[in-house]
Amino acid sequence: MELYNTLTRKKETFVPMTPKKVKIYACGPTVYNYIHIGNARPICVFDVLRRYLEYLGCQVTYVQNFTDVDDKIIRKAKEENSDYLTVSRRYIEEYKKDAAGLNVRPATIHPKATENIDEMQKIISILIQKGYAYPTANGDVYFRTLKDKEYGKLSHQPLEDLQAGARIATGEIKEDAMDFALWKGAKPGEPYWNSPWGNGRPGWHIECSAMVRRYLGKTIDIHCGGQDLIFPHHENEIAQSECCNGVPFAHYWVHNGYINVDNRKMSKSLHNFFTVRDVANVYGYEPIRYLMISTHYRMPISYSVEMMTQCKAALDRLYNCRDNLAFVMKNAQLGEQTGDAAVKEKLEKCRIAFEEAMNDDLNTANALAALFEMTKEINTDFSAEKHPGKELCQYAYALFTKLADVLGLLYSRPVPGTDTGDEEAADIEALIAQRTQARKDKNWAEADRIRDELKARSIVLEDTPQGVKWHKV
Repeated sequence: MELYNTLTRKKETFVPMTPKKVKIYACGPTVYNYIHIGNARPICVFDVLRRYLEYLGCQVTYVQNFTDVDDKIIRKAKEENSDYLTVSRRYIEEYKKDAAGLNVRPATIHPKATENIDEMQKIISILIQKGYAYPTANGDVYFRTLKDKEYGKLSHQPLEDLQAGARIATGEIKEDAMDFALWKGAKPGEPYWNSPWGNGRPGWHIECSAMVRRYLGKTIDIHCGGQDLIFPHHENEIAQSECCNGVPFAHYWVHNGYINVDNRKMSKSLHNFFTVRDVANVYGYEPIRYLMISTHYRMPISYSVEMMTQCKAALDRLYNCRDNLAFVMKNAQLGEQTGDAAVKEKLEKCRIAFEEAMNDDLNTANALAALFEMTKEINTDFSAEKHPGKELCQYAYALFTKLADVLGLLYSRPVPGTDTGDEEAADIEALIAQRTQARKDKNWAEADRIRDELKARSIVLEDTPQGVKWHKV
């Protein structure tokens, strides 16, 4: 598998530090509001990365943090006449609802920044001892950027260019405008923790360095995040972590592209800012997930009503294929049938194309194309007229749903007939059999009566050449 490494600006063969074991850290949300559709992209993309590595047989330790103390959270708490803990806890729960709706699997560990203050203070103390950081009279502690000769290696910006745009804000006491806060002295009305430098709270960047070191170690395989985090957040993470630990921080840096709305940058000022919850209330969650993986993760995506409509239609094609295949499989005969070997070979080609796409820098767009090619083959070769054997049907169904699951798709609708209890399903099947007999006897009134009875129970029937299919609305 190859991944584009932001650090080297090229695609590289992914080789984990320990064979078949992968350590991934993904920057999580700052929990002061509902997540927006821009947040949904890294959440979905890196969930797919994790799923595919596991598909390849790797054991993945996946850590995604919650930033639960921050200027935005404190501001939100003041607006609501509340406190930062109440705000952060509420929006962590709201995040979990949206993540579950998007079929994003919980991380191996979901650490909170406030649970790791001691680890942050340990790192800051080491940086001060090594001369990479310094405390100030107002209780702040800053990182000496100029002392780190490799600073800027992730964003590939010369330090002179970065210095040109740097400014010292009111109240800051820095040696250089490029220096960034590791610890912030306490301000009236804000949360704080005791420290060797006085009461205060951590800077944003030190939080992730501390959680990586505590839960994954000094060096990890992959660090993920949105393109907007490359500078300054990830650049600063590298600086403070490597100067503290003396070893590389992450071997691969993977960043996703932006989301535009109707080909314009999403922003509140343009009134084109949408939360995941808002969009899901209109389209459901799964079309959002589909949108996030329908384009290569490094390319921009444009959100629009037309795109969401297309995503829903594409999902309908996949669901129809799965449901038709499940129906044919249920009624197929045991034993290999003529032509089964040739059909299996075509499905194997689709699997290979899927894996080649995913191995090429997680190209989910091409992987989806391979899945739709498989859909075409299944729709063509699996019908009562073709008489596929049950074993082939089972193979096709298992492969199709497995590849869809790697992408995190086909999770929001049950297979028709499996969305009822066993007793109810048996009752429905009995009524369908009675209706089928009534139609054979040309007792149309009885057949219509049974259909209406089932319709009243929210059961929809579909007469097909292979027999009667049904599902619950």
